[in-house]
Amino acid sequence: MTTSKEPRLNDAITSPTVRLLDKDGGQIGVVSSAEALRMAEEAELDLVEISPTADPPVCRIMDFGKFRFEQSKKLHAAKKKQKQIQVKEIKFRPGTGEGDYQVKMRALIRFLSDGDKAKVTVRFRGREVSHKDLGLELLKRVETDLQELAVVEQLPKLEGKQMIMTLSPKKKPGK
Repeated sequence: MTTSKEPRLNDAITSPTVRLLDKDGGQIGVVSSAEALRMAEEAELDLVEISPTADPPVCRIMDFGKFRFEQSKKLHAAKKKQKQIQVKEIKFRPGTGEGDYQVKMRALIRFLSDGDKAKVTVRFRGREVSHKDLGLELLKRVETDLQELAVVEQLPKLEGKQMIMTLSPKKKPGK
């Protein structure tokens, strides 16, 4: 039983005539399905319907097992090439010292240069939330320090007891 994604094979092809391609992709012409199936069996290969919507449908003589294996290899290679973009988070406090600030900045630079987005959070405790300006100042400093590497995706915004800003890496020229 074939699924909608898999092409029809051999006896499953119901059209009376088909446009036939040989195993190298060369055009043989419009022939009956029975003749095409006989030619495929003589070559000990499969008759595969490539384009069922064409008039007449396009079929090719090929080794379907080998074809499916190569397709799965291509799909696997394409998945391997894709990079999943992650959002990494760095948390600051309004009173974060200079040494800690530099360490967190190095981590942000590493995240952005790896192509990941960065979420910068300033967490307020107790009455610190009344000094939102300190958190905003800290986020503006982070933004200016990273302006060569990143662009602000989400401007600083207060959510409960934390202020959040999202940075995304700048596109490299030539990519």
